[in-house]
Amino acid sequence: MTRMDRRRFLSLSGLALSGAVVGTAIPAVAHADADSATWRQKTSLNGWPVLSEGETQRFRIEGSGLSVRLAPAAAPVLLYVARRFIYEIDSQLQAGEITGYTDDRNIAASYESAYLSGSGITIRPLLYPMGAENGFFEHEKIVIRDILADCDGVIAWGGDLDPVKESHFHITVPATSSEYRNLVDRLRTWEDSPGKGAGAIDAFTPERLQRAGSN
Repeated sequence: MTRMDRRRFLSLSGLALSGAVVGTAIPAVAHADADSATWRQKTSLNGWPVLSEGETQRFRIEGSGLSVRLAPAAAPVLLYVARRFIYEIDSQLQAGEITGYTDDRNIAASYESAYLSGSGITIRPLLYPMGAENGFFEHEKIVIRDILADCDGVIAWGGDLDPVKESHFHITVPATSSEYRNLVDRLRTWEDSPGKGAGAIDAFTPERLQRAGSN
């Protein structure tokens, strides 16, 4: 598992022990209920259209030998989340531990409908199952908060939702929205710029900690 060096870990130990990290923006709460046991709507909770498998694509996750099936429009943002998770939290993920699109309409919480539209992913759901809290170390939560801050509210994390599912991430706005288009453009610019983007980010600089609300 990817771990920060000992010196940095010790320097942040006071922060890690100070309590839960404060989020930058808590998305709308999604409750599980009887109506969400089988999702019958044509769009997922976030407004993205429910897709057939033929409308999705399998995308390689750079920095790993893994791939994930997503809606093509969702790929730029969700792949950014997945890459940063691999680079900065856990580089030892195995095949099948990151999943995206599914056609299984039986869901445990309404926000899981994002999988039906290929606009959500789950990372190691067996390790971070629904209802289980505090699955991540505090320094790993700092990375997650930094990812959310980079995404300007366009990504929701299951650790902020009800019921909790810390393995879950989904897009919160339509693909046609200005917020989403601006984020995609920014991420693509970072990919083309040396020293920016996934794999080149230090989530623990004072500026980034302050921006993500982690100090």
